[in-house]
Parts: sequence; C-alpha cells; structure tokens
Amino acid sequence: MINAIVRFSQEAGGWLILGLVSQVCFFSRFLVQWIVSEKRGVSFVPVSFWYLSICGACGLLIYSLYRRDPVFILGQSMGLFVYVRNLVLIKKLKQS
Repeated sequence: MINAIVRFSQEAGGWLILGLVSQVCFFSRFLVQWIVSEKRGVSFVPVSFWYLSICGACGLLIYSLYRRDPVFILGQSMGLFVYVRNLVLIKKLKQS
C-alpha cells in the first residue's frame, strides 16, 4: 500500500499536493468552528467556516475531476452549492 501511495505521489505530484492542501483547508473549518464555539461557550458557526468550506471544496472538486471520481465529484459539487447558499443567506441577513 505504501508503494502505491509513493508511486501515485510521484506520478501526480502537483495534483496530490492540491488534494492534500484542499483536504487540510476543508478540515480546518471544523477546527475554526470548534475554537470559536469554545470561546463563546455555545455552538456557533462563524462566516470563516463557509469560506474555508468553499476553498476546500473547490480544490477537492478540481482534484476529483482529475481523478475522474464521480462519487467525489458529486459530493463536492453538491456541498459547494450549500456553502455558497449559506454565504448568500448571511449577506442578506446583514443587509436587512
């Protein structure tokens, strides 16, 4: 298994880096949400959560298109719609 990972990373260098960086970005949204919630003492989803979601999802979508993985493509593209929609709703709330 390790040989397969090493071989893939050699063949897909930049793509692998994109996938890993995107995954770290996507995961970091949970860390941000956790830290902010702990500081406030209640569960809270900061706006940065949605921006990190979009950044991570875009990178992972591009990576999944490269990998030609329909399950991954569908999951990231549907999530992306939700993340953008949440930002639109937040913007509307701030304007009212």
